[in-house]
Amino acid sequence: MFASLPVTALRAFEAAARLRSFKLAAAELSVTPTAVSHQIKALERQAGCALFDRVPRGVRLTDKGARLFVSVHGGLLDIAQTLDALRPAPASGALTVSTTHSFAALWLVPRLGRFYQAFPQYQLNLNASAEPVDLLQDASVDVAVRYSPHSYPALHTACVLQEWFGVYGAPALLAHMGKRSANRAPALVTVRWRDSELYEQGWQAWCGAAGLPAWRKPSAVHAYAEEHYALQAAIAGQGLVLASSVMVSDSVGAGTLAAVRPDVRVPGSAYTALCAPGRERHPPVKAFLGWLNQEFQA
Repeated sequence: MFASLPVTALRAFEAAARLRSFKLAAAELSVTPTAVSHQIKALERQAGCALFDRVPRGVRLTDKGARLFVSVHGGLLDIAQTLDALRPAPASGALTVSTTHSFAALWLVPRLGRFYQAFPQYQLNLNASAEPVDLLQDASVDVAVRYSPHSYPALHTACVLQEWFGVYGAPALLAHMGKRSANRAPALVTVRWRDSELYEQGWQAWCGAAGLPAWRKPSAVHAYAEEHYALQAAIAGQGLVLASSVMVSDSVGAGTLAAVRPDVRVPGSAYTALCAPGRERHPPVKAFLGWLNQEFQA
């Protein structure tokens, strides 16, 4: 049934597609780049189509190549995981999750106790970084939670958490502001996003929707590099903060922050949990993604 499958060529193809380089694939497989190239050419002849486009710094999958990669990568991953399960001493039940510092500190870590309670056999390693990882190339990361309006057709999308933005402040500060004129602009705590105009536009949109045009020019601005710093500053009463409903949820629940106008919301983006195709079937990853989906729904 499988006698005609070019297993060696498929391994070479999977490595070259994942690493986007014949040279790197050759190093991983302990063969020469020429050998990888020959295997790919033979596979392209059998498939009857081009699987790669050659680009200056490596190779890029064609549409048909990307379709084949999803199938081959998932199949090889299933075989590797089955072999691990058959060994007398199976591989460790650990998984690595990549996300931003703010999402980790403000949303994920406070909830991880429930994951460990439900799955004490698994250990989660957290990789917090502002730089996104390439899940198809970096096999050391199992799951990434990314903040973006974009979709990722080459990856498996496990679950999505939508957000919106509002303005929040410490309850004592809001009580003090209630005694002042609404025309007096408050101090603002901001986050130094990579695109600072997006934060400014969000603040302006909220002021417009709230009917508070005078607030568009805050009396003072206190800027921080990360959202969790900004929220701590707002909790301390340094000013109002324009914050994601996701990031601020625990602080609102604890009563350390309150919404200025709960009825005014500015549309945001979404947090998406992703993994390489096929990896969602790995037991620790499957357990984490199922738990995460429940938390997202909650």
